[in-house]
Amino acid sequence: MTHPLLTALAQARLRDAPMFVKWCELNGATACPAAPASVARFVTDCASLGMSRLWPAVVDISRMHVALGLADPTLGGTAASAMSAVAAISPPRSWPGRFKQRFDALPYDMQVHLASHQAQRERALRRTQNDAASARQQLAAFEAQTKDERTNGNETAAHGEA
Repeated sequence: MTHPLLTALAQARLRDAPMFVKWCELNGATACPAAPASVARFVTDCASLGMSRLWPAVVDISRMHVALGLADPTLGGTAASAMSAVAAISPPRSWPGRFKQRFDALPYDMQVHLASHQAQRERALRRTQNDAASARQQLAAFEAQTKDERTNGNETAAHGEA
């Protein structure tokens, strides 16, 4: 007879992380507690699913472990690096080189947030630069017109006095 706690744990595994649990059964890995290396292998093996399906599965793994009071095997290390390799999100260009190397160790959702923030920042910067260039052109045109008016105005005044 199986202990009720073990039965409940098995049901929680299937409910909270079904894709990962099935993968573990097929690959001889332990679903809970999972090793970060197993999560990394899962991510690599299931990369063809795309991030839209893979990320929720990784979140399910995380929630399952946290709900049971276990360490989250999806944070940092090999699991985060595997997710980063699949997602292929470039680190922000504004970051110094030593921090760019650490970008891959961030969780996927943080990478997405930072990349989105960087893109918004770059769009705002380009918009500001374009506005400044337009203002410089308008100023140059105004200065040329003013100079032209002064020159033509002086010639007209000189011809009118003669």
